[in-house]
Amino acid sequence: MTRRGLVLFALMSVIWGIPYLFIRIAVDEITPATLVLGRTALAAAILLPIAIARTDLRRVLARWRWVVAFAAVEIAIPWVALGSAEQHLSSSLTGLLIAGVPLVGTALALATGGADRVSRTGLVGLLIGLVGVAGIVGGDFATTDPTALVQIVIVVIGYAVGPAILARRLGGLPTVGVMALSLALCAVVYAPIAAVQLPTTVPSPNVIIAVVVLAVVCTAAAFLVFAALIDEIGPVRATVITYVNPAVAAILGVLVLHETLTPAMALGFGLVIAGSTLATRRPAPLADPALSPAGVAIPVVPD
Repeated sequence: MTRRGLVLFALMSVIWGIPYLFIRIAVDEITPATLVLGRTALAAAILLPIAIARTDLRRVLARWRWVVAFAAVEIAIPWVALGSAEQHLSSSLTGLLIAGVPLVGTALALATGGADRVSRTGLVGLLIGLVGVAGIVGGDFATTDPTALVQIVIVVIGYAVGPAILARRLGGLPTVGVMALSLALCAVVYAPIAAVQLPTTVPSPNVIIAVVVLAVVCTAAAFLVFAALIDEIGPVRATVITYVNPAVAAILGVLVLHETLTPAMALGFGLVIAGSTLATRRPAPLADPALSPAGVAIPVVPD
């Protein structure tokens, strides 16, 4: 890997590892819907001009139904569920659980008739990953909340379904255009919801900074940096960041928010990563769509 590739890889590992920390900070003072509005509106304001300048958005609008579907399952529903869950779960636990997204993607392939794509090794990986998830949840008894865990399940399913829509129904379209329009659509949807949930006092500087970082760094800039990473090192190796992000999230939660990371959680995370690696192994040379646990799914395209 080139020096530029290493720098881009390190940047993406951090950029998509920090959202859980900032989400946890933000939802202490503002509602999840307000956070989603702030994040999507700012990110759309950055990406829309770029999309307009670089692409023909009419091609994207021609498939508006699938753009709406993608925006719903990848952004609108998971992001508000994620914010709500983090009001009750630690950011470390949340990040570790999101690492199970590849497992759900494999399970969905099986459920939708893609069983021929999953080898025996893949099935073993699924089982290992499920044991790992159980270890992560069981290792944090003090902060485990049943409702919040259900919300995390919703997030994980959304993050698994979103890239499938992007690859199968929106393939060939400029991804910056798809993302920009999806973010703008979510901002419009959440504007009236957030309007009745605005805080009675001005949020603290930490919360304002958290929202800005989530929008500018973890969403808008992340998309552009990830595209550059794919150009530099190729799509297959770029997807490795999917397994690094949760570790970054857990470390930041412990160091910044003084959250607890038990040996059982660490062991469970290792099993999830091992299981995900086995479950998502494909004989074909092309990689599946790359998924960001931070809430942004970008398709991996050939160089």
